[in-house]
Amino acid sequence: MAYDLITMGRIGVDLYPLQTGVPLPQVETFGKFLGGSATNVAVAAARLGRQTAVITRTGDDPFGTYLHEALRGFGVDDRYVTPVPGLPTPVTFCEVFPPDDFPLYFYRQPKAPDLELDAHELDLDAIRETRIFWVTGTGLSEEPSRTATLAALAHRAKSGTTVFDLDWRPMFWKDPAEARPFYQEALRHTTVAVGNLDEVEVATGVREPRKAAQALLDVGVEIAVVKQGPKGVLAVDRHGNSAEVPPLPVNVLNGLGAGDAFGGSLCHGLLEGWDLEKIMRHANAAGAIVASRLECSSAMPTPDEVAAALTAGAVL
Repeated sequence: MAYDLITMGRIGVDLYPLQTGVPLPQVETFGKFLGGSATNVAVAAARLGRQTAVITRTGDDPFGTYLHEALRGFGVDDRYVTPVPGLPTPVTFCEVFPPDDFPLYFYRQPKAPDLELDAHELDLDAIRETRIFWVTGTGLSEEPSRTATLAALAHRAKSGTTVFDLDWRPMFWKDPAEARPFYQEALRHTTVAVGNLDEVEVATGVREPRKAAQALLDVGVEIAVVKQGPKGVLAVDRHGNSAEVPPLPVNVLNGLGAGDAFGGSLCHGLLEGWDLEKIMRHANAAGAIVASRLECSSAMPTPDEVAAALTAGAVL
């Protein structure tokens, strides 16, 4: 079976407060959700009608069982999600202070199972055959996941579309200075690179959006996508085409899942063969919809919801 999209990276349980504007010590009730950036991207694309799977690992525990059930419920193939005995399934807490303050607290000790991905256990044929393969910067932060990620990229050898989500999380790296060589190696196997200003600076040493996009193209990617926060998103391809799209107006409740919704929509647009501007507008709308909701995975929008937001010119 050839998938539309296979993602590889983080998975975990998000425990989000059901009260907004309340510090974590005073929160009384939480909601439990499927989480993890690469996993949420697979969910987002599945919501848009795509056949998706995720390569990751959980603990051999009840939270791991919950994640399998949640994946299947969202229509994401869980056959490449395997348990790691002795390591707990990660949980992540956040605080919700709209519109722009959402501190995250990762509980991934002594080590997250998704960093135990082993190159020898990968289904390299499936990775090569999928229409889009998506990896993240977090997967490069520790062994054996680092070697597994680079091995998967090398085997795929840019067949189809290969997306590198720069996904810079400084708390996952012992020394931030060691990240760039691994990012550069991953980019050499990548056709699409996606990141915000902090992330493109880690990958290239350049922060100005157009210069950073050019630096990504110079490494060999075909499309560079630079998220600029309130200024919107810039996309540039190797043929000189570009699109700079402002964000869709929205009353933000929780911005944490917006980037993953953007990623799932980006994959959908690439599969549809849309031009850069249409892809960016659709992805911005998908992200804005999720930013208007509390949860991440279960907040991913349907095609009709994205179409309604684009027609209205805002998330209503």
